[in-house]
Amino acid sequence: MPIFQAEDLKTKIIPIMRATGSSEAEALRVCTNLIQANLKGHDSHGAGMIPRYVESFIEGSLQPNQTIRVMSDLGSMLVLDGQQGFGQVVGEEAMAMGIARAKKLGSCIVSLSRAHHLGRIGHFAEMAAAEGLVSIHLVNVISAPVVAVWGGGIGRHGTNPFCIGVPLANRAPFILDFATSRSAQGKMRVAHNAGKEVSPGYLIDQQGKPTNDPGVVVKPDSAGNLGALMPFGEHKGSGLAIACELLGGALTGNGTWKPPKVKKRAIWNGMLSILINPISINSKEQFDLETNSFIEWVYQSPASEAGVPVMLAGEPEQKMMAQRLADGFEIDDTTWQDICAAGKKVGVNLN
Repeated sequence: MPIFQAEDLKTKIIPIMRATGSSEAEALRVCTNLIQANLKGHDSHGAGMIPRYVESFIEGSLQPNQTIRVMSDLGSMLVLDGQQGFGQVVGEEAMAMGIARAKKLGSCIVSLSRAHHLGRIGHFAEMAAAEGLVSIHLVNVISAPVVAVWGGGIGRHGTNPFCIGVPLANRAPFILDFATSRSAQGKMRVAHNAGKEVSPGYLIDQQGKPTNDPGVVVKPDSAGNLGALMPFGEHKGSGLAIACELLGGALTGNGTWKPPKVKKRAIWNGMLSILINPISINSKEQFDLETNSFIEWVYQSPASEAGVPVMLAGEPEQKMMAQRLADGFEIDDTTWQDICAAGKKVGVNLN
């Protein structure tokens, strides 16, 4: 598999985004976000998304060069419409507005609808944490219903991410970011393209039977049906996924899953974000003391496996980023050829 350096790969894929009509600034912003996902080990949200973006653009769903539209401004509550723009762009704009309000007013609730694929939600929590803010994010995904509810035998909603970010004094922030399915669908695409099976318990096929083949949620069968991912944590993950649908989808106005099935290649995200300035509740000194003392207590836990230390949410990404910046990272041949083919569709030749 070819190995890429981050900046070299970014240089290669920017022309594809430019060819969709994106401004130079937007193309750079989107591609920087995608490469950051690769660097942090989340290849499911990295450069491999470009073919899907190009397909969405060609069908007329993804709209380049959009900005957020303010539907309602109540000071500490913002209702925003992403206008089908790149999620990496309108998502950052929404968070920047919410961060400014939370720093001024103590808190802010941000409702964002009609954003095209927001990408790695942890990025927005990192933005907030960098400004000293706590953040909570509930996201719904309207693309294909590829996740089964607990006890169900067919997909009923999307991977519906949930994320919490907490700033920590003199150390990297706590960033808890996960799909409410046992795995992100994009990770199944990565495994399928690499010709790998996945562990038992992640998937059911089109007949509701357990399978290790990630292709069941990547390539529809002859009848056009997909299998489904399972929720994490049984009824707990399933309940959280439904909460993301109700709050990230219904409450924001993004919409929720219901028939008929969406046939388009677009990925629509609604996101409800809650931003809190800790010093509006407690003194910074007390907050820092409590968070750091607890983190130290966590680190003092004996490891359950020799040589595998206890880590906080966000640390694996930090370690992976350091490694991949130094050594580069692989993209499987199938994914790379898909990226090249996407480029050709908009007149960009990468080969």
